[in-house]
Amino acid sequence: MGWKGTVRSIGAAVRAAERDAKRRQRELNNRQKQYDKMQELEQAQYEVDVYENRIELLLSVHKECSDSIDWHSIRSAPEPQKPENKKEREKKAREKADGYEMGFFDRLFNREEKIRKRFEEIITRAIDDDVYEDRINIEKWNEEYSDWEESISLAREIIENYDESKIKAIEAIDNFSDISTLGTSLSFRMGDNKVIEATINAHGSDIVPNQIKTLLKSGRLSAKQMPKGKFNEFYQDYVCGCVLRVANEIFSILPEEIVFITVVDSLLNSATGHLEESPILSVAVSRNTIQSLNIDEIDPSDSMSNFVHNMKFNKLKGFEAVEPIRPDSLLRATG
Repeated sequence: MGWKGTVRSIGAAVRAAERDAKRRQRELNNRQKQYDKMQELEQAQYEVDVYENRIELLLSVHKECSDSIDWHSIRSAPEPQKPENKKEREKKAREKADGYEMGFFDRLFNREEKIRKRFEEIITRAIDDDVYEDRINIEKWNEEYSDWEESISLAREIIENYDESKIKAIEAIDNFSDISTLGTSLSFRMGDNKVIEATINAHGSDIVPNQIKTLLKSGRLSAKQMPKGKFNEFYQDYVCGCVLRVANEIFSILPEEIVFITVVDSLLNSATGHLEESPILSVAVSRNTIQSLNIDEIDPSDSMSNFVHNMKFNKLKGFEAVEPIRPDSLLRATG
């Protein structure tokens, strides 16, 4: 299978293996259309369900990952065979015409010429149908052949460590829809040391709900302002979860052993009084380390201790600006 086919199959696999939280989100979105028709207690339950689902999505973003791509298998994939026009319809039409024997009444009423003409028309239509089918098959083969050529070329370049091809594969396969849906954008580049650097642009105030919603014993809705400490903890776990998810997805796409990920958010500059884009978390994630983790059971924030990272976080104040980890300095120190 070529890499484009791999992209399609990965998308299908991810949809089939949807987390319960995402299925629940889809169900809630469908129910939202009926919100105005709900009774008060039904609306209260719906509000709580939406809140709990949002938190679950935030805290489980790191738990999914796409299947790994085998670029060596893609590079050695056989060339698609060009289809042959076997003219099956024409053959069957001619066999039917050649096998027809004129009967007594055909000769009696001089229908031989009319019957021959009818068979000629059937054969002509069969030829046209064969030509049409052949054209469709050739067009499909041309697409498959082009896909195959591009696939083996990209696979070869990735195996041979071409920088541009690696970024092309990451952007084309795009395994990061979960994170984008939650309001976070990503960008990728190849650093000077031929290592992938990913930047996650987070939007804390939009991602975490600002209210905690629960049901009272009466079944009515209770909506309270989320404490700052709770908000910050949710946001920290989400940010760290995004780092884990992005790293795992990159490792599933490419044969890298390390990836550098920096999360950027808007922080208040006390000197200017303005919000400025600043790094809040920078992590060097190694393949061996992340694969050794029980990803479904870890606390995303606590798991950062397994990696070289820069993070300043206070439960009441949230994130503070940090210096991004520089691949060149880290690789020199470890090399």
